[in-house]
Parts: sequence; C-alpha cells; structure tokens
Amino acid sequence: MMSDSVKHKAVFFDRDGTLNVDTAYLCKIEDFRWIEGAVDAIRYCNDKGYLVIVVTNQSGVARGYFTEEDVRRFHDWMNGELGKQGARIDAFYFCPHHPGGIVSEYARECDCRKPAPGLVDRACREYSIDRSASILIGDRERDVQCAERAGVTGIYYRGGNLLETLRKYI
Repeated sequence: MMSDSVKHKAVFFDRDGTLNVDTAYLCKIEDFRWIEGAVDAIRYCNDKGYLVIVVTNQSGVARGYFTEEDVRRFHDWMNGELGKQGARIDAFYFCPHHPGGIVSEYARECDCRKPAPGLVDRACREYSIDRSASILIGDRERDVQCAERAGVTGIYYRGGNLLETLRKYI
C-alpha cells in the first residue's frame, strides 16, 4: 500500500479478454496468451507514472474449478513474465464470488463482482488513487459499468492492439 498523502493516478485493467486471450476459466499457465499490445500497454502506463491494477471477476473459484491460491500464483506468474519485459502490474484484485457457485463460502452476491465497484473502491482506498485521473479498460459492458459506478473513466476495449487503444486516452 502507498501513502495517503499523495493521490495517484491508475489504469485499471480487466484481465481475461483485455490483457490475455479469454479462454473460459483460465488458470493454467500453458493456456495463457497475451493480447496483442498488452505488455507494451502495461509498460507504457508504468512509464507514464500510472499505477497498473488488475480488477477481474474469477468465478471459477466459486464454481470449484480452481482456488484463490491458484489465482494468486497465476497472477504472480503473469508479473514475473512482465518483469522479464520491463513491465509490472502493481496490484491484482479479484472477485472469487458467484451466486450460482458450488463452493458455499463463495456462492453469494457481493460488492466486488463487476459491474459492482468494490474491487476498484478497495484499490482506491489502499493505494490513495485519484479517481478523476484514472481509467478502467475492459472488454465487457460490465467493466464500463463498474468504472462508472466507481467514478473512473471507462473504456470499452473492442479488440486490436491494446496499446493503440490505450494511447487514445493517455
């Protein structure tokens, strides 16, 4: 976490379909593929002084496909791969819940499953983020709705080179 005395600007990225190719319930490293321009987009944000924060729904936890620890290991691996290319994600926030899940502790409504703003709200508190100077980019309408509810600019990513899309806003 960062000091509360300074407000930081951030780019919030959805994960599946925005940073990596969306293969349903991705949690196996061998199935991972970066979206075109994703690594460059993350490095670009790093270089421009933005915090890079991933906010992602991971209902596979509630559905029993993988555990929270599996998701954390996967995110650590992603950051390790980015580090080899001079880029980094500053924080990962994920929602393990889904009301239709089979794992009882996660089978519920919550305030962190997008389009709810809970993940962004938590990151803003923990990293002292200036919402008015921050954006959320994602490939689903729920990502843009989350951004609106959290008071950050929402960008609907419709494919193509992620860096080229991001440069239109930063």
